[in-house]
Amino acid sequence: MHKGLRTWVEIDSKAVKHNIAVFRSVISKKTKLMAIVKSNAYGHGLWDFAKLANKNVDWFGVDSITEGLTLRKHGIKKPILVLGYTLPEMFADAVKNDISITISSADGMNVVLTYKLPVKIHLKIDTGMHRQGFNISELKKACKILQNTKMVVEGMYTHFASAKNPSFPKETNEQLGLFNEAIKVVEDAGFKPIKHASATGGTLLFPQAHYDLVRVGIGLYGMWPSKDTMRAMENKIELKPVLSWKTVIGEVKILPEGGGVGYDATEKLSPRSKIAICPIGYWHGYVRAFSSIGNILVRGERAKIIGRISMDMIVIDITKIKGVKAGDEVVIIGKQAKNKISADELADISGTINYEVVTRINPLIKRIIV
Repeated sequence: MHKGLRTWVEIDSKAVKHNIAVFRSVISKKTKLMAIVKSNAYGHGLWDFAKLANKNVDWFGVDSITEGLTLRKHGIKKPILVLGYTLPEMFADAVKNDISITISSADGMNVVLTYKLPVKIHLKIDTGMHRQGFNISELKKACKILQNTKMVVEGMYTHFASAKNPSFPKETNEQLGLFNEAIKVVEDAGFKPIKHASATGGTLLFPQAHYDLVRVGIGLYGMWPSKDTMRAMENKIELKPVLSWKTVIGEVKILPEGGGVGYDATEKLSPRSKIAICPIGYWHGYVRAFSSIGNILVRGERAKIIGRISMDMIVIDITKIKGVKAGDEVVIIGKQAKNKISADELADISGTINYEVVTRINPLIKRIIV
């Protein structure tokens, strides 16, 4: 399936099905499951992942109306919520394609009002994240205005700032208390919104925060939102990584003793060594932070990155790996033989999080469902 490709991403369809089933098992039958597929489905391919999840989830969550329209174009009929900012000129597209949008401020609400369209909205409430969201003190006035508009208050939600750590539930419980206050205000105004608050961490660690719907992102892709969540839950549930990232050996050569490798010769190998070149680099999403510290898998063995990562090439040390030749398949993220390299490992060595590692994989790289 990867013929003609120098690098590609494989999406494990069985792992997708497994992870959805895991989250179905921790929520009640009355609670809906929203698959968060924003940012190219966390690097897994927006449409590639959505078509695998479509039969087994109730909603899709996207960042932009553009992502929502892409899902509609490909035949997704499930409800879609735009979590991020929607440009005013796109309101008509939202109505035409039955896509719900987030309204998170009085200013945003007033802009929608000027268009006099029956837009389906979800009110976002700021309970402590202090990013998007109405303050509770603003809600009564906002609801009074909404009572006399064409807008449809379909839902309301909040987002937890620190629900990934079960050892410190105080902040999350405080946010829950404020959200419950907000719910009362909105419902007292006569609205019956779909209520939701939990992302992956909240879904796993705070069952009292499931409400009518949960928004699961990183967990559906088989990754944990934090090490604290993993430690709390790994003996209760199993998540299976969905994504593998692969490339090929482009060239094998002998490096002369003491020869410097790559830009500025930042690394030199003292003995005579054997190296290989792979046709990926930071343009593809394999960032310079992995220079001289990252590994990839070659013939089931770990091969260290040598020197600086270039825009479109990396150099690896294969001195101790026998039989390597041009055309060999190698693994950047995933398993090969008994070894594996995870997004978490790459996150740890580059000082970031697994979310960033997978979402920055170039969207132009082909995703292949296996």
